[in-house]
Amino acid sequence: MTDETTATEATERPLGRAEYLGLGAMAMAVLVLANDFVALSVALPAMEAAFKSDVTTVQWAINGYALVFGVLIVTGGRLADMFGRRKVFFLGSVIFAFFSLLGGIAPNIYVMLAARGAMGIGGAMMWPAILGMTYGLLPSSKAGLAGGLIIGAAGFGNAVGPLLGGVLTDFLSWRWIFYLNLPITALAVVVTWYIIPLEKPDAKARRIDYGGMATISVGLFALLLSLDMGTDLGWTDPRILALLVLSGASLAGFAFVERAAGTNALVPSDVLRNRGFTAATLATLLMSAIFFAALLYLPQFMSKELGYSAVGAGAGLLPMMAVFALTSFVAGPLYARLGPKLIVSVGAACLAAGIFILSFVDAATAYAHLIPGMIVTGAGVGLFYSSVTTSGITALDPSRSSLAGAIIYMAQIAGGAIGLGLNTAIVVTAPSLPEGIHRAFIVDAGLAVGGLLVALLFVGGQVDRERLRSIMHHHRAHA
Repeated sequence: MTDETTATEATERPLGRAEYLGLGAMAMAVLVLANDFVALSVALPAMEAAFKSDVTTVQWAINGYALVFGVLIVTGGRLADMFGRRKVFFLGSVIFAFFSLLGGIAPNIYVMLAARGAMGIGGAMMWPAILGMTYGLLPSSKAGLAGGLIIGAAGFGNAVGPLLGGVLTDFLSWRWIFYLNLPITALAVVVTWYIIPLEKPDAKARRIDYGGMATISVGLFALLLSLDMGTDLGWTDPRILALLVLSGASLAGFAFVERAAGTNALVPSDVLRNRGFTAATLATLLMSAIFFAALLYLPQFMSKELGYSAVGAGAGLLPMMAVFALTSFVAGPLYARLGPKLIVSVGAACLAAGIFILSFVDAATAYAHLIPGMIVTGAGVGLFYSSVTTSGITALDPSRSSLAGAIIYMAQIAGGAIGLGLNTAIVVTAPSLPEGIHRAFIVDAGLAVGGLLVALLFVGGQVDRERLRSIMHHHRAHA
């Protein structure tokens, strides 16, 4: 038996019990992280009352977590590749669980906000380690399944988060949103301990690039903070301009530091030079305004124009979020059968079409009119994000998989933040909320066309015409 035959049999064999348990553990960990992004959104009024605070302070329970998570995720990805994904996952899980407990018992708003920020540190270590372990658990022929599982679990967590948060807040306490993290994280850690093998990373690659970590963290923090605060303070406010200058200087400094760091760089040169990975990252950056804008402005439309409650507006997003989660799981098998180019491009096209359909919103729009656009957008999110993540990660050496996943997710967060800033600037200057949403979503559709062109031209190589032809022939024969 040749080595090639052995490799083929290894990639085509069915998954075993250990692999299914490992995938289940990874899905649970992703579910916790994704749920934590959105579950507290419906609990803010209860937290205001409990701490006798105001919404501008309490909202940092969400913004602070997302900000720290987004800033540190690239560092978390590099550390996972350098020191072992399992080790970094365990450390991140301990940090996440400990500060979840602290947030739950917090006696005042400041302890709670500090705990949320520290939870972002744990999450930034867990997410890229989860990606690396999931892709490492499966043979290369099932890489699409890994991407579909992770993004599908994230979509499910995003979908049920507001509903779960509302139920816990109404029937127990908002503090149980924090407490729920403990048993789920513990179970994921225990299964990972027994199922995921301990890696032995290259000892030569263990020199930490402190300069790169510092400059990119300061640059990203200043950028994301300016985008978050710009809509309230105004884009010409001296504080916003100072943050933007600091961001630009730090990111420019990062480029110089990385060049000097050589093979020890936080983002090594072979990652930046890889055309397939760079294209996947750019496509993600361009497409991410759509999902974030839909998550923010559709509930606002439902609340302010249709009179929905907060929980009702969250439930109103279910057509998009449910289709997102389901399509993510379907995207894995489709990716394996049809290849990255076709699935990423179809997902990008659905995102562009979905937000364009939603852009026809006006003062007379009823909820039923939003459903087709939400369904198409949800399908686009599910197909695009899981497939572009797999395409980007598999374009690089497996030793870079956690870093690659972290950079792509950072592009998603940065693209969403920049897109939200642009959308908000358009909406607040419009004569009405429906008109502002209409104008903003038209701009988002234009950005999506740019992302679609990048996907068509550069992501995932060429369409495998032979494979596509054989599949079509197979279906015609059965018909």
